[in-house]
Amino acid sequence: MRERKQMMLSQCKMRKTKLKCEAFPSIPEKRYFAIGEVSDLCAVKPHVLRYWEQEFPQLKPGKRRGNRRYYEYEDVLIARQIRKLLYEDGFTIEGARAQLAGTENEVSKSLQMNAVVKKLIVELEEILERLK
Repeated sequence: MRERKQMMLSQCKMRKTKLKCEAFPSIPEKRYFAIGEVSDLCAVKPHVLRYWEQEFPQLKPGKRRGNRRYYEYEDVLIARQIRKLLYEDGFTIEGARAQLAGTENEVSKSLQMNAVVKKLIVELEEILERLK
């Protein structure tokens, strides 16, 4: 386990205090994965995965006795995609959620509206300065 973490860290680069991985370790051919295994496969801590479960409806691992989480192969892929969107592509939680849901058009419209509003604020501030 320790050797695998060291290998994964050697493949990763530190960039602006965020871990950016060039390649994830391959996913073993298993039916279920514990949260610790998924944590290693996605290069995030278990508490981050638990938080993502709350924020992303697509990430829903099954729970068994004792509320232990068991992720399936698809869940691992979704977790990796979320990690890429957040850490490498620079999306916010809301943006990544929209991206996963396939509503990037709504996000782009929202960003365009924000840009227009900011431009109007700057223009109004300039007019206010002229009037003073």
